Amino acid sequence: MSRVQLALNVSDLDAAVEFYSKLFDSEPAKRRPGYANFAVADPPLKLVLIAHGDARGAGIEGALNHLGVEVGTPDEVVRATTRLSGSGLETTEQAGTTCCFAVQDKVWVEDPDGAAWEVYTVLTDAPAESGIEGDGTCCGADEESGAPVAAGGTSTSCC
Repeated sequence: MSRVQLALNVSDLDAAVEFYSKLFDSEPAKRRPGYANFAVADPPLKLVLIAHGDARGAGIEGALNHLGVEVGTPDEVVRATTRLSGSGLETTEQAGTTCCFAVQDKVWVEDPDGAAWEVYTVLTDAPAESGIEGDGTCCGADEESGAPVAAGGTSTSCC
C-alpha cells in the first residue's frame, strides 16, 4: 500500500488534532509530546502534525514541514531510490533511521523550490527520537514542549 504523507507544523497540537480528527473522521494513530500522526483510510493519507510555535506566522510556507510517500516494504524504498537517482534526481538515503517515533528506511529528494519529499517505510515503532544520524542532531525534542527540533533549537524536516 502506498499513500501520500503531509507533515504540517502546527502552533497548537491539541487544536490541530481536534480539527483533523473531525476533518478526516479519524483519530490519531500515534500521539507523543509535540507530535501526532494519522493513518487516514479515505483518502489514503499519512498526516503528521509537529508542534512548532507560531507555525502559521509565515503563511502556508510556515505550515509545511515536509511531504512524503509511505510505502509498505524496504524493497519499495530501494526501488524508489533506484528510480529517482536513475532519473537524475539527487537522493539521500537513510536506513534504520529513528525519526517521528519510528524506525524507518527512507530516501529523500527536494523539488526545484527546495520542498523536501521522502519515500519511506516504517520498520517498527520507537519510544523516543534519536535523530536521523542517531546522534540527536535532528528530530531531537524541545525540552519545554517536546516538539521535534534540529540542533540549535530550530525546527526540522526530518520526520
